[in-house]
Amino acid sequence: MKFTCEKALLQGAVGTVLRAVSPKSSIPTLEGILLDAGEGLQLTGYNLQTGISTSLPAAVQEPGRLVLSARLFSEIIRKFPDDMVSFSSDGFMVHLKCGMAEFNIMGIDPEEFPELPSVEQGEGFNIMQKSLKAMLAQTLFSVSSDETRPIHTGALFEVGEQKLTVVAIDGFRLALRREDLQRRTAFQDFSFVVPGAALVEVERICGDTEELVTVTCGERHVLFQIGDTFLISRRLEGEFLDYRSAIPGSHSVEIIAQNKELLTAIDRVSLMINEQNKSPLRCLFEEGELRLSTRTAIGDANDRCPVQGDGKGLEIGFNNTYLMDALRYAPAQQVRLEMTTGVSPCVILPLEGEPDNFLYMVLPVRLKAGV
Repeated sequence: MKFTCEKALLQGAVGTVLRAVSPKSSIPTLEGILLDAGEGLQLTGYNLQTGISTSLPAAVQEPGRLVLSARLFSEIIRKFPDDMVSFSSDGFMVHLKCGMAEFNIMGIDPEEFPELPSVEQGEGFNIMQKSLKAMLAQTLFSVSSDETRPIHTGALFEVGEQKLTVVAIDGFRLALRREDLQRRTAFQDFSFVVPGAALVEVERICGDTEELVTVTCGERHVLFQIGDTFLISRRLEGEFLDYRSAIPGSHSVEIIAQNKELLTAIDRVSLMINEQNKSPLRCLFEEGELRLSTRTAIGDANDRCPVQGDGKGLEIGFNNTYLMDALRYAPAQQVRLEMTTGVSPCVILPLEGEPDNFLYMVLPVRLKAGV
């Protein structure tokens, strides 16, 4: 096996597949990166849950396959000078050269590297990279970390009417984003759930570009094709929460707020809250004004934020972080808050007449009288 390629391209490719490499495994090859030199160079990392494979141009003199320690190989490439990297192997012994620097390291038999699952051509769709990247960035914060409900450690993808809807829920909050599709390959609506850890990598790989992501959903796995990079992940099985039934169908209080202004005010009064001193964020909605307050052992804080609408004196408590996350990721300068009682959810939506492409729901925290 023998090839040469640019250090910058190789470093970028190694950094991409490294995210799917197991840091520790009883199978040594899972701690490695598979290099496959043919017409070009293909690198693959696989941890039995998520696999990432990417291609890059290389001048291949002798084709072949070999597995290298991901940690050592990535460090060597990172610390090489900006020059052409020369790779050659004799059996499992690998010689790496770049500029004046040279390394000899041992490789691993590529036959021991597990084969990535294949995804049959089935239901799928195309969406712009920048759209999918934004959708994931604005929903993944609500993915659950509770392994007792594995289905909610992922995000739900729903495809219907030339639209993609992504939903994440952790039992305390819900995040929903919706965008138009460029194309879909199934006539019927379909849905699937992808682990949050895999979607974090999809978000990182996607660029702020209008180039398309091709998503193919198989029986047990889902494949994301992003340019020259492929990410394959297992699907999560189980019954995802019926989120439509969880969202209140009516409300008695509607408030419009400037997103940044409200977020800044909440952030200020949250200075009294930390890991050792936890307390609900107390919100009192009045006509044209929202009063915010917090009180812990280290002190108390109060602030006011102008709003549009009459809150009718509704008092409601929130986990400050959950409410701030919803506002921080809402893709709008102004938001509409819908509420009914102090113990019912707060739904955050776009203004009437704006594109109906997001919805956040935050459950309240019970307030103690006089606290």
